[in-house]
Amino acid sequence: MKTPVGLVTSALSVATLLAGTLLLATSTRGQNSSFESSAGQLDVQTFAGGLVHPWGLAFLPDGKLLVTERPGRMRIVSAEGQLSPPLKNLPEVWASGQGGLLDVITDRSFAQSRTIFFCYAERTSGGGRTAVARAKLNDGGGRLDEVKVIFRQEGPLSSGNHYGCRIAQAADGNLFVTLGDHYSHRDEAQNLANHLGKVIRIAGDGSAPSDNPFVGRDGAKPEIWSLGHRNEQGLAINPANGELWEIEHGPRGGDEANVIAKGRNYGWPVIGFGIDYSGAKIHEATRKDDMEQPAKYWVPSIAPSGATFYTGKLFPKWNGSLFVGALAGRMLVRLTVDGHAVTGEERLLQNLHERIRDVRQGPDGALWLLTDNSAGRILRVTPAGK
Repeated sequence: MKTPVGLVTSALSVATLLAGTLLLATSTRGQNSSFESSAGQLDVQTFAGGLVHPWGLAFLPDGKLLVTERPGRMRIVSAEGQLSPPLKNLPEVWASGQGGLLDVITDRSFAQSRTIFFCYAERTSGGGRTAVARAKLNDGGGRLDEVKVIFRQEGPLSSGNHYGCRIAQAADGNLFVTLGDHYSHRDEAQNLANHLGKVIRIAGDGSAPSDNPFVGRDGAKPEIWSLGHRNEQGLAINPANGELWEIEHGPRGGDEANVIAKGRNYGWPVIGFGIDYSGAKIHEATRKDDMEQPAKYWVPSIAPSGATFYTGKLFPKWNGSLFVGALAGRMLVRLTVDGHAVTGEERLLQNLHERIRDVRQGPDGALWLLTDNSAGRILRVTPAGK
């Protein structure tokens, strides 16, 4: 990442440097950079820095934020952008490869209950797996209380890759959670006897709701909501109609945005639009009966990550758009959505040259981003001058 030479003492030198570069990413909170978009100029402000591979972001009612760092830390960020010390009482996290402390959300009743949910890579004998925990954020803010693991992924273990681990909470309080295929076990995404390569639906206590599609089927895990996924790193509920959208990594090509329906099979690795990293063929075809087609796919890959639907007032032109972060693509992607169809794509902040791990809409109507690196930041995106 390129940054302004921030310790230049002359204001004139700083102004000259900023005017002469397209890479206007800032490293100090309060500094803005401006980027073009279909909604006009965008300001990108560094709200907080000093984070190591931040992964998930959640907003608290008092204007503070919760942020996870992949090495195993969760912090509160003040309304002024100051980081707290890491919260105490987190479970042990296996921070290896792509694993670590990953997504976090606040419960819909958080203002009364102080309940949060988070997911992480858990070490076991022989490898790792995705686990989901529930806890209460202590009123003093320095620790988690009543921490309980409510779900553990079952199936062949991961050596450090493809955990999935995004969480979305539906209006009924149930949780959708993405579970990756662990990379070296891709065929298990078609096996209902384990949780690899699945989207699951669980209650707040980790139990399987009775109306899940595979409840009561012999040899099937009752938590499964959909199957045939690879490494799902984006998950968002469309507030316009309550539908669940999932974003997943393909191999070389074939990243997907899917509208997730109850009990459906999304094809991995049987169908798809990519090839193996070696160049070898993976899929039988791009289509097959009883397997769903993506609403959008990317060839070449952009390595999509967190996702959110926009409903705020700062960008009225973008109302209803689905925003997706991109890691390898180093950008923010805006998708226009009409029902189950993606009708357009806009690529934003490409000159920022940052891996975007997560994107959320804040209570203020701004877009909030996490940058994925060892000097990670929380960025706030607004119309210029707002």
